[in-house]
Amino acid sequence: MRSEKLKGLELSEKYYRTYGERMIKEKFPRCQDRIAAGLVGDGSECYGFDDEISRDHDWGPGFCLWLAADDYEAVGKALQREYEQLPRCFDGVERLASQWGGGRVGVFEIGAFYMQFIGFSHVPETFEQWLRIPEDYLSSCTNGSVFSDPLGEFSRIRNALLNFYPEDVRLAKIAARCMTAAQSGQYNFMRSVRRKAYFAAQHAESQFCSDIISLVFLLNKQYMPYYKWRHQAVRSLPLLGEFLYHRIDEIITSCDYNKKNEIIETICVEVIKVFHETGMSDVKSDFLLDHGPIIHKNIRDENLRKRNVWVA
Repeated sequence: MRSEKLKGLELSEKYYRTYGERMIKEKFPRCQDRIAAGLVGDGSECYGFDDEISRDHDWGPGFCLWLAADDYEAVGKALQREYEQLPRCFDGVERLASQWGGGRVGVFEIGAFYMQFIGFSHVPETFEQWLRIPEDYLSSCTNGSVFSDPLGEFSRIRNALLNFYPEDVRLAKIAARCMTAAQSGQYNFMRSVRRKAYFAAQHAESQFCSDIISLVFLLNKQYMPYYKWRHQAVRSLPLLGEFLYHRIDEIITSCDYNKKNEIIETICVEVIKVFHETGMSDVKSDFLLDHGPIIHKNIRDENLRKRNVWVA
């Protein structure tokens, strides 16, 4: 299969299997059982969302190699030099790095790799540490694919992050999204329209869409990606994903404010049904704002429960 028919993640693994494995085996035989390889991080190809448009920059043959700190100190620079000697053109494609696209592939120390995304070289250890990390950053360092990890250290951190937020943090975030989505979508959107404050109305619409997508990702225990891919990514979620994808599409393509408002309310009703089915809230109200404090009260940690319900 030619590269123009391959997704970037497939091309990356093919390039690694063709050149990377042999390079490591021949040049670094003592470390071949300690080097992890894959493609994770920034870039649409790490989500499988790359297309003809995204191929104009920071796309093409390349992969990541991850080493533990001691191994990186011993062979990291040498491994990077060998990596840079690999063929630049593969399967008819050459990787074109943009001004800001450098450092997405190559050799990394494991702790430093995670540090650049989440601010920690390890799995967050406290609720405050978890709350400090933007959702899309957690998504970026857990996306893509690991092709090989004989040592297991890179995957140990990755899998712990993929286990998702501690439940109290998840509840705090769900409660906060109830508050902000209700404020922007169910309260301020039509009030802004009636005032003919169309900038405010458009902002409220966009804020509602972003917050409700975040809420549905939280319900599915998956991290929400960078804004460019949120709408596309929500579609794959088993719980409300397909439904929300189409309703959001209807909101943003409609020119009828009343129709937009009806769709917003329909979305909220379906989300609240999930709250009822999962026991998060037993309130009968169709206003998301009424459910936020109830969900927040389910938090077990006393200090976290004392936080402002609007902030998470």
